[in-house]
Amino acid sequence: MVKKYVTRDHFWLAMKYLFIALVFGFIIRGFLLIPIQVTGNSMEKTLRQGDMIVLENYTQIKRFDVIVFKKSDGTTYIKRVVGLPGEKIAYHNDRLLVNDQPVAEPFLKQNQKQKVKPYTPDFTLFDVANETQIPQKNYFVLGDNRRISKDSRSFGTVEASEILGKARFVYYPLTHAKIISRH
Repeated sequence: MVKKYVTRDHFWLAMKYLFIALVFGFIIRGFLLIPIQVTGNSMEKTLRQGDMIVLENYTQIKRFDVIVFKKSDGTTYIKRVVGLPGEKIAYHNDRLLVNDQPVAEPFLKQNQKQKVKPYTPDFTLFDVANETQIPQKNYFVLGDNRRISKDSRSFGTVEASEILGKARFVYYPLTHAKIISRH
């Protein structure tokens, strides 16, 4: 019968593996998948106050992505991208118009069931940002809870350098756990 003993070599090998795992965990948590807590209710029904979400900051921003960004005053926001660089944005009769073409927003169906009409008041990009097109490296964002959201209608476009990442999924509380969809 062969007895197995934990030797000093086994101990140091385990410590090396533990160290490598901790370094990878730190890199993933700090740079690739970043946890953030939702504050406020401007993204209701998609996200709720207190939800814990994970951001990623390595893929390209697309229309209807939910992003987290920090404005120059230090305030952090979470909103949905509705306008991309170079586009003309407007709202008319509760419809999003991108370059004068209507674009459906299926993620708003639950929110639009409210009896208050219009859900999103009419505006043009010129009305809210004094621009005819979204500047390069800038995005136009709106909260899903349009009636109360402080978004690009009040503070203008969001510069790419202000974006911390895209919200990918809710992990806590477990009853709210889900992948955050663009649709």
